[in-house]
Amino acid sequence: MAQTKTKMSATKRNLLIDMGMALVFLVALSPALTGLAIHEWLSVALGGVLLTHMVLHWPWILATTQRIFSKLAWQARLNYILNLLLLVAFTVVIGSGLMISEAVAPFLGLQAAAGGVWTSLHHVSSELIIWIAALHVAVHWKWVVNAVQRYMVQPLRRQPADVSPASGD
Repeated sequence: MAQTKTKMSATKRNLLIDMGMALVFLVALSPALTGLAIHEWLSVALGGVLLTHMVLHWPWILATTQRIFSKLAWQARLNYILNLLLLVAFTVVIGSGLMISEAVAPFLGLQAAAGGVWTSLHHVSSELIIWIAALHVAVHWKWVVNAVQRYMVQPLRRQPADVSPASGD
């Protein structure tokens, strides 16, 4: 009998992508922990995941952009502003990271700029991401708790009871 594939819900997909982005960001946040090359390549991968996240949310982005200066709930407006700030901060951190890169830029045949302003911009924007992301999570806390409960906690609770091994072994 052929198994039918079940489609993953958008909420579960979003939860997994968001958790993946958060995890990769937290690991990449410390180049001393990972080494500079891994820090840079993880950050490039994070940029790809961020683009995927935006593509998946493109209908919301377009609809909210069209309504931003008209009738729109304050929560949606706040969410939009936080998302826009995150986009700007991620763009700055990735762009400045490429400017000071010691692994990715040479791999791409580019020459990195000497530290200075780019390094300061990189550090400030990465710290801004932490604060803005914390606000973003706070605004979506109810969604986070409900999604984790539904897709992580409840499936663990539904595990079959301990089955005793077959006799005769």
